[in-house]
Amino acid sequence: MNMGGIDSSRIEAMMAQLKAAATRPAASPVAAPGPAAAPKADFAQALKTSLQQVSAAQESADQMGQRVAMGDDTVSLPEMMIAMQKANISFQTTVQVRNRLVSAYHEIMNMQV
Repeated sequence: MNMGGIDSSRIEAMMAQLKAAATRPAASPVAAPGPAAAPKADFAQALKTSLQQVSAAQESADQMGQRVAMGDDTVSLPEMMIAMQKANISFQTTVQVRNRLVSAYHEIMNMQV
């Protein structure tokens, strides 16, 4: 049976290869001894760290804004504006990443197996 230009036997062969690769123990590449080996990156932890950084930037900008509004001379208006723009840019980036992840999730869920 030909499904959209790909033969079903090729699909079954690819699935068998993927299953074999998933069950096979991961062979770690030979790494040079020493501290050069980087730890594995955990996606959930990276996402959590990124969200915490965005939140901290927003809180910092908000505090700077309050200090400027109260007449604190240690914080200048340009510093506050720059902090607010940085927080805004990091928030917008986070929203775009979330949108891409949701889009990818929907695309994967709509795939026919």
